[in-house]
Amino acid sequence: MLKHVSIIFFLLFSCSYGGAESQKLKHLTNELEVNVPARTVWKLYRHLGISMLAAQELKNVIQSVDVLEGDGGVGTVLKLTFVPGNSSYTERFIVINDEKRVKVAKGLEGGCLAIGCSVQIVRFDIIEKASGSCIIKSDIAYAVKKEFEANDPKPNIQLLTAAAQIAKRVLETTHDA
Repeated sequence: MLKHVSIIFFLLFSCSYGGAESQKLKHLTNELEVNVPARTVWKLYRHLGISMLAAQELKNVIQSVDVLEGDGGVGTVLKLTFVPGNSSYTERFIVINDEKRVKVAKGLEGGCLAIGCSVQIVRFDIIEKASGSCIIKSDIAYAVKKEFEANDPKPNIQLLTAAAQIAKRVLETTHDA
């Protein structure tokens, strides 16, 4: 049932976005190999685990993580507030596919949307390499509003890269212990 709902949300979003915006999405991508089984990494990324771990480990960057709606599944709305100012980023989980180990969140406000992007979509793929290793693929897809194209605004993938590195360190340490 959850898979069907996830697919329906994804299709609805894709169709409504495609009809409303004719801009091509640009991508920023990071890949990191982890010497832990994909199923273990997916447990961390599937719900709120990676956001909470990143907030715990990156206190100099993330002031708080608040769940505004939901329980970590599709439809959950998550707000990250950053330090030193009060800037924030809010997103809604629109796809969680356990079979493919894919999680997709659509930005609602803040982040790239605050500086001229019309859409921001964050996607995590946990790709199995071998039985004991996988790749964490983090991708931000975005489109820039026509009136902001000259400024060339881009989302920042550094936080996702840092979160993946933290996940690697923590999971490899606890997996080997």
